[in-house]
This record gives sequence, structure tokens and C-alpha cells, in this order.
Amino acid sequence: MDGLRKKRRQGDCNNYNMDERSRTPSPRPDINAEFVGPRDLLYRNYHTGLDGRPCDIDGVFLPPGAPPPPPENVVTDDWTPFRNRLEFETAEFLYTQNQMPAGQIDRLLDIWASTLTNHNDKPPFADHRDLYNVIDSSPFGDVKWQSFTIAYDGERLENKPWMDDTYEVWFRNPREVVHNMLANPSYTNDIDYHPYREYSTEGDKRQWKDFMSGDWAWDQADEIAKDPSTLGSTFVPVILGSDKTTVSVGTGNNEYYPLYASIGNIHNNIRRAHRDGVAVIGFLAMPKTTQEHAEEPSFRQFRRQLFHSSLSKILEPLKPGMTSPEVVRFGDGHYRRVIYGLGPYIADYEEQVLLACIVRNWCPKCLMLFYRCVANCVNLDEDVLPRTREYTETLVEEALPGDLWEDFGIVAQLVPFTNDFPRADIHQMLSPDILHQLIKGAFKDHLVTWVEKYLRHTHSKRTADKIMDDIDRRIAAVASFSGLRRFPQGCGFKQWTGDDSKALMKVYLPAIEGHVPTDVVRAFRALLDFCYLVRRNIITEDSLLEIEDALSRFHRYREIFRTTGVVFHFSLPRQHSLMHYARNIRLFAAPNGLCSSITENKHIKAVKEPWRRSSRYNALGQILLTNQRLDKLSAARVDFMRRGMLTGTCLSAAMSALGNIDEDLDIDDGPTVLQAFVQLARTPQSKKRAQTIPTLADELDIPRLPDLLGRFLFQQLHPNDPCDPFDIPLAECPLYPGKISVFNSASSRFYAPSDLSGIGGMRVEHIRACPSWRNEYPRNDCVFVNTDSSLPGMQGLEVARVRAFFSFQYQGKVYPCAVIRWFDKVDDAADEDTGMWMVRPGFRANNTPEYAIIHIDTIYRAAHLIPLYGTEFLSQELKFYHSYDAFQAYYVNKYADHHAFEIAF
Repeated sequence: MDGLRKKRRQGDCNNYNMDERSRTPSPRPDINAEFVGPRDLLYRNYHTGLDGRPCDIDGVFLPPGAPPPPPENVVTDDWTPFRNRLEFETAEFLYTQNQMPAGQIDRLLDIWASTLTNHNDKPPFADHRDLYNVIDSSPFGDVKWQSFTIAYDGERLENKPWMDDTYEVWFRNPREVVHNMLANPSYTNDIDYHPYREYSTEGDKRQWKDFMSGDWAWDQADEIAKDPSTLGSTFVPVILGSDKTTVSVGTGNNEYYPLYASIGNIHNNIRRAHRDGVAVIGFLAMPKTTQEHAEEPSFRQFRRQLFHSSLSKILEPLKPGMTSPEVVRFGDGHYRRVIYGLGPYIADYEEQVLLACIVRNWCPKCLMLFYRCVANCVNLDEDVLPRTREYTETLVEEALPGDLWEDFGIVAQLVPFTNDFPRADIHQMLSPDILHQLIKGAFKDHLVTWVEKYLRHTHSKRTADKIMDDIDRRIAAVASFSGLRRFPQGCGFKQWTGDDSKALMKVYLPAIEGHVPTDVVRAFRALLDFCYLVRRNIITEDSLLEIEDALSRFHRYREIFRTTGVVFHFSLPRQHSLMHYARNIRLFAAPNGLCSSITENKHIKAVKEPWRRSSRYNALGQILLTNQRLDKLSAARVDFMRRGMLTGTCLSAAMSALGNIDEDLDIDDGPTVLQAFVQLARTPQSKKRAQTIPTLADELDIPRLPDLLGRFLFQQLHPNDPCDPFDIPLAECPLYPGKISVFNSASSRFYAPSDLSGIGGMRVEHIRACPSWRNEYPRNDCVFVNTDSSLPGMQGLEVARVRAFFSFQYQGKVYPCAVIRWFDKVDDAADEDTGMWMVRPGFRANNTPEYAIIHIDTIYRAAHLIPLYGTEFLSQELKFYHSYDAFQAYYVNKYADHHAFEIAF
């Protein structure tokens, strides 16, 4: 083991004090302020030491406003290593998008060649080997794979086969990978060159979004800037992540251990999207031995130290740049001096235990021990001493290994890889993990499981089974909604994914109400509020207060499970981790940019799909080669786009070259600055739907529809008239006898209300009003209607169900409209138990349904309603498409998605 040991004091700790309770206060928000975004709603304080100033290739800073040097290649017809656009797009389609096997590529190219023989032409490639050779010759994104071997070189013992084995680790130079990310021109508008703190103009309230807006990056820049030679540099935090993944359950050696890297400068949406913001930089060794030796402390210690030694070796190329700036070219064309640093590490709890070199059942962030014994349980909500690198080093020097294990949960024989690098504290670097800690952990594995245990604990087996079946029927009966995964058989299935748990969160709360005590409902509500708040793209100071309040409520109401005997303690690592979220948000900004769902999604592209394309024999080498080719094609696309060579399609480009394309063609993508925008579908249902108002009235069974249209027109023609349109005599309302166009859907585009600057990206959804959805059943979605934009949340919104979308032209103006049925709010506030507003179908004084025609501009977005099931058991005959017609009252589902959570309060 000695051969894997490193000096614990290796690396410069710089007396870096990470005590979580002694925070440096934020600078006054009126210092070095710069407005960002439209309408000057936000401003930022930028770090003045590491301010990312452009320089020349020799590192000499440029004067402010100096242009970048000209790009190295601006030729718009150089497709190297491809001959033309057709060849590149064929390679990209076959290898990246379709992932066609070699034999099928050969057959396709052979068929293609047969069609060209009469024209004395040939396809872009001769066969799959020709295709692969061209991709391999690409100069773009070329970071070669390397390997090293590690072997045990401590004291040899007999009959220990693992001591004689060698372990191979494959990796790519992380420095070169980071250079490629920094040079990516597609990130130009989605990258931060220096740490900053962002505030709202109104109230000077701090908010956290992308990684560089957090305190960790600022604090690191403060520490780095103590060296005058680093001033003016760009701080580049390297974000890491690792997790074992299984590629197939039907083979023997089916596990791989990928290591991923990203940079903190790119925005969270880039890291979450499939835009090469996360790269695989290594495949770690997974030592195995016989069952006889697998649980021996010496083997387990070797395996853990091998992990840390491998990480240290892989990241070694970055180390010189952590103290001395190096010059790197960025995607905007400028050179900048950069300083690297090890940033957050994305990992689940098991991986965090390994990284922090602690004993399992201890917290990697603080000195909290999770007991399994009821008698030893402690209050996990107490404030305990945080772990820091400095504190751990002091303990190791002063205490005995046995005491460290028992009293502090420290494995004294292990040395974390971060000890080899400056300014790196593994305990602070461990990022929050929404997927495993909240979604799969506290929600699915804990609360959902506890509900079933509660039912079986308080009822007979037959009654409990009956209630569980009813909960499943309630979940299955939920109406369709854009982006909502349905559970046709309820939630009673064994193989759960993270996406399944996310979908269940949206519909589970109303399904259990009536079958469980109120405190159980309130515990679920508190945890859901916490989850939805921390998953926001932008988290404000007010949001942090809401997060802390939700956590307090959760701790209070979950006691129902202990008092009823369902559980005996809450000594659970994943629930305890909630205590650290507020602190981690201040450090690393919005947690959704550091979630393990990012690395799990990357498993698919970097490991699982390449493995399926392999021959299964010595598959790792083929996986490495596939990743390298995918990177080359992706980098080539970025470069070709930078030069404007990929506008339009391959066909349109070819026709344009022949002069057959109208160059003045204008495509209107719609507004991009409005908070919400709704438009009708492109194609009206001219043959299948009504073409006049009387026939639409018959189709919808709304005899009053012509009268409603007259009142709608009066309101449109007299927008300043203070009278209620329904008080206007029908004789004074306009008549419209002309044609109409009916549509089956409309699309809504909107920003999240928390995105004050309107730069966080739009959400697009479709609202359906279709008499036969998928030729099976009618679908009429519900919507939020904006009635008073000056009021917050549901106070300024009403809910309606869309019966039809239509448009017509009157006096030269086109009116896009919706026929709706109103819902009435049951109360003036949301329900105390579920936190959701309640509505019921609206009726007029004569007990007929309350219909109206509204302009689609008043529609904010789609709404989702879930019935108030009460205590009655649901009929087995009820289908989900009956949901909006079968109940007397509904919850406005604010958990349908994150945007709904921000408006339906």
C-alpha cells in the first residue's frame, strides 16, 4: 500500500479557511456595478482582480475595446478533411445521428453507388473504412487517448492475487479538453470570464444563477489574486464528475467507470444540454478479486487509494496552470491568461464517501454520523462542525487512526487526490445532488415508500391493498398535459428511473389525499416545495428564505411517520443533505447546473451507445475510439458553423448554388422578449371542422356562441368602455356572419417569472383543443388567463378550459380567439395542506355552463388540473380523458412543471 501513499501535506493549502460559519460579507452592491439584460432590471459586481482581460498571444494585455486577432481560417468552402458539405453531413448522419453499424453503412453506400453509375458519379464514401479514415483525419477536437498502469507495490502477502495484478487507466489530457471548451465559438454568448455577484435593481437583492455568480468562484479569485502575477487573468474552475455505470445486464464484465470534466465558466444550460459542455476525460480502473479477499480491509483500502491516485495522475497536466497563468484562445477570438482550479465534484453519496475519504454513514460535508441503531440516533437537523481540509489534517496529525475512524469518520490511511492541488478542499467541493438526494432519495425511496408502510401499518392487508390500488387509479386518471409522463398502471412497478420519479412528483400529492393523515400531505408538500425551489434556474435571496422555510416545515411534518411507528428515526444521509443546500447555493449558485443527472445523461452518449456499437470484445478500446470520432465531428460542425457554412439544409445549399432559391425569403420566428406569447397552429382544420359560428355552436353544443362572439367584438372595438360586455344589449353588439378558421391547437412561448432579464431561454408548449386526439378521444386542455398582470400569482390569473381555437377577419383585422369555459376559484387563497389553489367549473345564474370567447393574447400558458378525489374510491371505468368532466372540483397543479410552480402560487 505504501506505493500508493502520498504525503498528506502535498499541495499548497495556503491556510485556506473554509469554515462555513465565518463567511466574508458580500461587497456593497453599488461598487463596480454594470447593468445586464434588457430594461436594466439586473446589475452585476464583477471581480476586479481576476477580470478576464483580453491579451495577445504573448500574454500582453490589450487596451480596452481592442478587437481580437483575425480568425485563423475564414475560408467558406474549405471542408477539410471532407471534400464538400454532402460528405460532412453524410458522415455526421451515419456516425453521430443514426449510429449505423459498419455492415449497414457498406450496404447503404453500395445501393447509393448503384444509382449513380449511369451518371458516372459515386457516393461520398467507398465503404465504412473510408468513412472512418476521413473522420480520423480531422484536425478538429483531436485529443488523443493515453493510458498508464498502476500496481500494488507494498508488502506482498501470499495468496493475495490482487497484489500481483496491474490496473490500466485510460485518460485524455484534461488541459487540452479544457482548451477546446474555452475555444468553442458556440459558447461565446454563454460563458463568463470572471466571477460576479448579481443583484436586482429593485431592492438590491442578490440572486444566483450560473456557476460564476456563486461565492466559491469569488473566494477562489480573491485567493488567487494575492499573487500579483495573476491579476487580469480568467479563473477557469474545472468541474469533475464520476460514477460507475452498467451497459448491459446480460454480459459478464458490464461495468465502466467514466470520469467527466466541464468548466464553471459556461452557463448551466450549456452543461445540461447536449452541447459538449461535459466531456469524458477518463475511464478509471475497477479492481476486482476473489470473494475470499473482496471484503478484506487491505484490498478495500487499496481500491480506494487507487481511485485517488488515478485522479491525481489524470489531472496532473492542469497543476502548473493553477499557480502560473497560461495564455489560451477563447471562442470570441481573444486570447486570455487563465488560472485553473479544481471546482465542484458531481457525485452521489457512495461516491462522495469515497472522495472524502470518510467512513460510510458519515456526512462528507460535516461531522454528522448517521446511526442505524435507534438508541444512538441524534438530531440530524442540528448545526454541527463542517469538515474542512485544514481541520482534517490537524486531526490526522494529532489523533490515532482508530479514534479518527470511530469519533470523526475519517479513514486515516487514505489521502484525497485534492491534497495534490492548491486551493482544493474536497469537503467543500462536493456539490448538491438533486437527482439522488431529493428526487430518488427523499421523495421516492423515503416518502413514497413510507406512505405504503403507513397504510400497511394502520390497515389490514386487504384494506391497504385496496387503498394502494385506488392511489394507482388516481394517478392513472390524471388528465394529459404537455411534457407530463403518464402512469397507465399507477406507480406500482419495480424498475424506477430518475425520470419516473420526477414525473411521479407532479401528480402524487392529490392522489394520496384522503387516504393519509393531513401531516403526511403537508410533509409531501413541504418536500415538493423544497425540490421545486432548489431546481429553479435562478435563485434569489427571497427564494433562499422560502427554501429554509420549506425545509423547516418538512422536518416538522415528517414526524408523523415516526409517531405512527412507520420509521424509528430520520438518520438518513440523503435527507440530512438538505441541510447543506442553502449554503451550497451561495457557494455554487443554482444546483441544477451541478446535478448528477448531467453525468447520468452523459453515460448514454459516452459509454452506453458506444458500447452497443462495439463488437463487445475488448469493448473499451472501441468505446474510446467512438468518443474520439464523435468529438471530431462535433468540433468540425462548430467550426463550419463559425464560418457560416451550414446555413439552411444540404439540399437548400445545393439548390442555392444552382440559383433556385429566393434569397429574400424571410422567416419570422416570433417575438423573443415578451414574457408570454401565444399563437394558433399553422394549419386550420378547414375540411373537418366548422367554418361558420353557427356550425361551430352546433359542434360544441353552445347555442349562445353567436351572442358571445358579438360581445367579444364589442369589447375588442371598445377596449376603454368601462361597462361589462355582458351588460351591453345584444342589439348594440356587432354581428359576424362570415367564415371562420378552426384550429386544433395553439402554441405558447414564455419565460419563467424568476428570469427578470429574459435571457434564460423560452419554454414552448402546445395547447390542444381537438375533438379526436390521436383518433381516440377528445382533448381540451386548460389554460391560465391573465386578468390582472399587476397582481401576483393566481390573484391575477383565472383558469379556463379551451373548447376550440378559431380566427376570423372583421373590418380588415384578424382576431385569433379561443372558446373557453371558465373555472371559479373555490377560495381566495391556496389550500393550506397541499399549497395548491382549488377551482370548480363555472356556472351562470341559470345553472348553465359559463362560456366566453377571449383573445388568445390573454392566455398565458397551459394549466393542469388534478381532481379533488376526497375519500371516495375511484371507479375502475374512469379514464384519464374523462378527468376534466367527471369531478366537481380540482387542484391547479403547480407541480406540473417549474414554470407553473412560479406562477400558480
